[in-house]
Amino acid sequence: IDPQGNLYVTDFWNFKIRKITPTGVVTTAAGTTQGFSDGNITTAQFGYLHGICIDTQGNLYVADGGNNRIRKITPSGVVLTVAGSTSGYQDGLGTSAKFDYPSGICIDNNNNLFVTESFGHRIRKITPMTVVTTIAGSTWGYADGQGTNAQFNWPIGICLDVSGNLFVAD
Repeated sequence: IDPQGNLYVTDFWNFKIRKITPTGVVTTAAGTTQGFSDGNITTAQFGYLHGICIDTQGNLYVADGGNNRIRKITPSGVVLTVAGSTSGYQDGLGTSAKFDYPSGICIDNNNNLFVTESFGHRIRKITPMTVVTTIAGSTWGYADGQGTNAQFNWPIGICLDVSGNLFVAD
């Protein structure tokens, strides 16, 4: 929800970001057809969209699972890739990083993004400088533990509490 009270949702099967105003008016905020294309909100293409969050400057961040990327939609209407490229697993900077079906996403007060990687069974962090690191998870399974000693089986949702603790729907 942005400061004006508009709700943004991902429209999975239609490959679009939808905006719902406080009065209930629904419009397309970004996206056209299935595919991959950065650019203007009226021409950008997305794969299967999942999680969405917004920062204090009004930028929307979306987990584009179908394209294995994290995408950003600026208030001026530009869609760009923040991190990710092809399917796989690799920490790194921006588009040199690889994700295996990112799904959930949330943002902290320092503009760090936290992403659940469903097929990769990991929780990833993206700094404002687009440095991607793995903070938890490694292989498929179920195990409590610290960092990569923890195991997940298809993590999807993620959120932060006021103390900065992450909660993951696994």
